[in-house]
Amino acid sequence: MLIEKTDSTPAVRQKKIHYGLVILLMGILTTTGVMGFARYGYTTILPSMMEGLGLDNTAMGLVASGNLAGYMVFSLVAGFLASKYSPRIIILISMLVSGGTMVLTGLAGNIWTALIMRALTGIGSAGSYIPMMGMISAWFAPHRRGMASGVLVAGSGVALLVTGFLVPRIVSASPLYGWRISWFILGLAVVLLGLVIYLFVRNKPADLGLNPVGAEREAACKIGAGADKDSSAGTEVEKDGGGAGWKNVYGSRTLWLLGLVYFAFGFSYIIYATFFSTSLVADKGISQEQAGSMWALIGLISIFSGVLWGAISDYLGRKYALCIIFALMAVSYLLFALGGSTLPLYVSAVIFAITSWSIPGVVAAACGDYVGARLAPAALGMVTLFFGVGQAVAPGIGGYMADLTGSFNLVFILAAVVAGLGSVGSLTLRSS
Repeated sequence: MLIEKTDSTPAVRQKKIHYGLVILLMGILTTTGVMGFARYGYTTILPSMMEGLGLDNTAMGLVASGNLAGYMVFSLVAGFLASKYSPRIIILISMLVSGGTMVLTGLAGNIWTALIMRALTGIGSAGSYIPMMGMISAWFAPHRRGMASGVLVAGSGVALLVTGFLVPRIVSASPLYGWRISWFILGLAVVLLGLVIYLFVRNKPADLGLNPVGAEREAACKIGAGADKDSSAGTEVEKDGGGAGWKNVYGSRTLWLLGLVYFAFGFSYIIYATFFSTSLVADKGISQEQAGSMWALIGLISIFSGVLWGAISDYLGRKYALCIIFALMAVSYLLFALGGSTLPLYVSAVIFAITSWSIPGVVAAACGDYVGARLAPAALGMVTLFFGVGQAVAPGIGGYMADLTGSFNLVFILAAVVAGLGSVGSLTLRSS
């Protein structure tokens, strides 16, 4: 087992890889499956699925909203269950639900079957992703959480890279059934990932007799500061082990503000993520294969977005990092809406890629900062409810606006406005 140990000889200290890095790898695989394949796979499958089922943009937006509504509804429950019971078991069951319903989505013959299956997939995604993100607060000390959470969300980029290349080629090889085959393959992949993750993941460092990654530095800083009770590390211990309990989560003004900011992310980014390929094909005259290649490019670059902004948030603070990220996203959405050639579209894609998966990681780290490791999954579940509302309503609104105006341009402008509000709102947060 890859854990940190010391040699029995006092003069010699041998370090091996901390098991927290294994947890981080399992987190990347979780994100790849239930956020990448389960959610963002829909982006590349959407054009051919829409044609196969004979649906319009409004209907496909509603199907996307069904998935996101399922995620929203279960996010609060998932956080509570993960804080009260075993995250490991909840993650396994939830990933099996996500993968199984993705396979069943490939068998859908009408909008209602697709809507129900996508909603159940969303429930499974919340039940997997939120406990895993919350687990980071247990395995990593506060000064490591931002970067660790950023590494974890890199799984979304991996999934975009895979689906951007895989799905268009499957559809090209089988125009009639390609979208169904794509769901079968991605769903089975999520099931297999769930089994692998169950084998290796552990709920907390104490299960293996370990301290969190970076705990030694936190302890040294605390001693060096004279064990100041007002320090962030000390505050966390009190929150984690004290009697304030759930009031620190559901009664926290800071978490409610964080939830509103997270709503802005959910509403704005999902418009880009859902209608990216469809808008390129319908509005910009780009082929589905080229749109898929652009989506894969976003996936490749975005792998590093969470790490970059997680480290920045560790240095600048969570609220300032969020402010900058939202501002960049607003620019990306405007470029996509107003761009009349491929250059601004590629610039938009690159800006989105370097910011895309950063906010969930920064928000997860902030939750750990605000309420401590034990309650972090519950806090993340609470703010994710706001996020879920935003991303659940946006695709339906976006699809309706596109059908009404005959273009997605106003839809992306709306996303830019909401992202701008998120940038301003981030500054109202308490520094962590």
